Formats: sequence, C-alpha cells, structure tokens
Amino acid sequence: MKYALFIYENESVYGPNRDNEAMTAIIGRHMAFSQGLGATMLHGAGLKGTNTATTVRIAGARQTLHDGPFAETKEQLGGFYVIEAPDLDAALAIARQVPIAADGCVEVRPLMCAD
Repeated sequence: MKYALFIYENESVYGPNRDNEAMTAIIGRHMAFSQGLGATMLHGAGLKGTNTATTVRIAGARQTLHDGPFAETKEQLGGFYVIEAPDLDAALAIARQVPIAADGCVEVRPLMCAD
C-alpha cells in the first residue's frame, strides 16, 4: 500500500533566510534518510516557506485567494514522502524515523490509488 508522510514543523526554526546551517543540516539528514529507504521511497520533496503559498478558498460558488497556508498554526507543512509499505504499522515505523529539526509531527495517510 502507498502512504504519504506529511512533515509538519515550525518553519521559524530555519530562520527567515533558509540558506543557513540549520537548513543545510536538516537537508543532509533527509538525504541520508531517503537513501536509507531505498525502493520503499517512491517520491518526496521539501516545500518552500509559507510566505510563497497561496490558498484558494471555496465557499459554495465563491472562490477567493489568500496569501499563505490554509490554516494559521504553529507548525507548517514543510515537505512530504510517498512510500510503499505492507501495512500501517510498517508505515508508522518509517514515519518515526523522519528527521525533524525541532518539535513537529509526521502525519501518515494511505493514498487512494490502486497498488
């Protein structure tokens, strides 16, 4: 089964300019993690900061555009992996290994696609 692992962290950990030591360190940890997954990892990517996000909000027939992410939270979606795992327990075991720079979480969700 395919699972998405969504990585949520407080992006302020990386500072306003993401070209710094903290970002370099976490990218290195993610590179090592993804290489260690081998064929289990199907895809993954980091996301640019929330200041680059635009949200389309739909309410009935009305659509509006908003700068920034969908929700105001302390943790922002910073990246994701798509993995292949035999079951939820295996996917959770992988999610527990995802590098996080500070406090955060990894949301695990099965994909709605044929295996």
